[in-house]
Amino acid sequence: MPPKKKPLLSLSLDADNLWSYMKTHGDPGWESFPSYLPTLAEQILPILQQKELKITFFLVGRDAQDPRNEKSLRSLAQAGHEIGNHSFEHEPWLHEYSKEECGAEIASAEEAIFQATGQRTRGFRGPGFSLSPNILETLQERGYLYDASTFPTVLGPIARLYYLHKSKNLPPEERKKRGRLFGRFRDGIRPLKPYRWELSTSHPPKKPLVEIPVTTMPLFRVPIHLSYILYLAAKSRLLARLYFKNSLRLCKFLGVEPSILLHPLDLLGGDLVKGLDFFPGMNKDTAWKARLLIEFIDFLKQNFEIVCMRDHAEAILARTEADKAHPLPTLNPEGLQ
Repeated sequence: MPPKKKPLLSLSLDADNLWSYMKTHGDPGWESFPSYLPTLAEQILPILQQKELKITFFLVGRDAQDPRNEKSLRSLAQAGHEIGNHSFEHEPWLHEYSKEECGAEIASAEEAIFQATGQRTRGFRGPGFSLSPNILETLQERGYLYDASTFPTVLGPIARLYYLHKSKNLPPEERKKRGRLFGRFRDGIRPLKPYRWELSTSHPPKKPLVEIPVTTMPLFRVPIHLSYILYLAAKSRLLARLYFKNSLRLCKFLGVEPSILLHPLDLLGGDLVKGLDFFPGMNKDTAWKARLLIEFIDFLKQNFEIVCMRDHAEAILARTEADKAHPLPTLNPEGLQ
């Protein structure tokens, strides 16, 4: 009897750069666009190669345009990883952009990423989980396969309050721009399983725009991506293990194929990155974080087939087309306003 096939799990990393954290936090000096992306590539590529994983890196267009990052970003694509679009300016208030501004933002990032990596992006994640009908319509018109910007958690506003509390240098108008950073309480009731967006465009696409939410713990809707696990692990490794592993077991039990999110600071510690002490876990060094990351990757590999987000989206569509009795659920984007 053949072994039972493991459920899919997509793994992605939002390559939020040093300057983007400084900008959102209101720290001076971000305008010179300091970067740790070459260091990130040096640290994470050997781990992914050792674990035989291909994941998705969501890149920011401005970073792709910077010659200082070109070699490291191209190395991600050359290693066989999928490259996704994370906007050009990485502004978490992207949902406030007009349709024309969204088009320019996404297209300029797409072109810069192509020039740097040789890959055309087919997936998008908004900075700070920013999303709007204008963004979705732009993605569909440009032929994107999937979006991955929804974050169905009830803790988004609490995370925003913590972030703004730590952002002492932000003037009132800048704090207002960040008023929907990490989402709203009502976002916690959004679906955990993938669905398609019901959009009205003048040119119907050949395939639907699939939404793959960032997975949160089923039923409780609390975050399970590694930044939160690191916060727990700094207090108790045992508690972090129980929280993460039981969250993934609950996903398997309820038929949720997880999409797990990583960030650069899940791996880069305070020994390699300075000036981000407000970020949880920066009192730990890179070696400590690497051990934790490898431990959790090993757990994921034991229980899931890990794929990049493009492969996850294509598998979702293939299943839907093969099983006409269970079509992919459809959601109207009006609730994003």
